[in-house]
Amino acid sequence: MGNKKETTNLATESIQSRTSQAFQAFQRAFEKGQVNEFLSLVTEDFHFFVPLPFEEWKEEQRGKQRLEELVRFERETLQLQLTPLIELEDRNHGIVVFRAEGTLNNAPYSNELNVVFEFENNQIRSFREFVGMPLMNYQS
Repeated sequence: MGNKKETTNLATESIQSRTSQAFQAFQRAFEKGQVNEFLSLVTEDFHFFVPLPFEEWKEEQRGKQRLEELVRFERETLQLQLTPLIELEDRNHGIVVFRAEGTLNNAPYSNELNVVFEFENNQIRSFREFVGMPLMNYQS
């Protein structure tokens, strides 16, 4: 099987590239700490949900500054490579299933996750990340 990227075309080419562009910017933010490209793609009322086992991250997060805080926090704990596996899209949403591999608190880490982007007028209004297994190692 390998890590071949699969794309299911449910809508137009422009929607597919919008999902790919969003994920590539997301990937650069979390792999390299380069958030500006991702932030240039979001709406003014941007919000997101992430599955972190900490009280301050359990609710909806709002705004560009909060995303920058998330990227800083995750990069202090995780050193990852994100590999997209499957992309699905429709008129308002893009879903990317991806593999994350690297280290978590200096221990080997591998997981399969997905991120759902909500689009509004070709911008990212929100994203929600879903994780394949609990991230209890954050608490180490």
